Amino acid sequence: MTSNSTGEERSGVDWDVAADTFDDEPDHGLRDPAVRETWAARLRGWLPRGPSDVLDLGCGTGSLSLLASEARHRVTGVDLSPRMVGLARAKLAGRDAAFLVGDAAAPPVGEQRFDVVLVRHVLWTLPEPGRALRHWRGLLRPGGRLVLVEGVWGTVSPVGMSADRLTALLAPLAEDVRVERLSDDSSLWGREVTDERYAVIAVP
Repeated sequence: MTSNSTGEERSGVDWDVAADTFDDEPDHGLRDPAVRETWAARLRGWLPRGPSDVLDLGCGTGSLSLLASEARHRVTGVDLSPRMVGLARAKLAGRDAAFLVGDAAAPPVGEQRFDVVLVRHVLWTLPEPGRALRHWRGLLRPGGRLVLVEGVWGTVSPVGMSADRLTALLAPLAEDVRVERLSDDSSLWGREVTDERYAVIAVP
């Protein structure tokens, strides 16, 4: 999942170069049926039951976009990497989905509004996460929700954003904030993990 040039610097990754091997990670490409179904089940719990408009920011190659589309949602994906966007367009060819090259912090969607803003592993890379959250809230229709998947990775020099920090940032923006811990579900990641991984569902 990719965001902006600052995010590239913080993560140390050139996302255009990484695009061709991005899906090799079990939780990126979702090629393993068990991993794929686990993410699909989580999304079913996070997204509205009926068809809705989902904005997938930092969409990468579109794996979560595809799961949302298969659940009958209409998807708009945004990623700064043209190569990632090209792969996402190919992955969802023929579906009710559109992909745009742009900054996740300020997506180029004009006046369009969404029922869900879905963001995975992007917020921690942004220099002003609170500002991004305020902007994303403004992209929601009444009754919409933010679905934010984040974590803290590594032990020697950890990077990421803790659930405590994210919920603090959301406190003035959302009335209903729910944290779902994901570290203990190895089928999401294709392996056992010991670091902090979680999802936040926030309804303004």
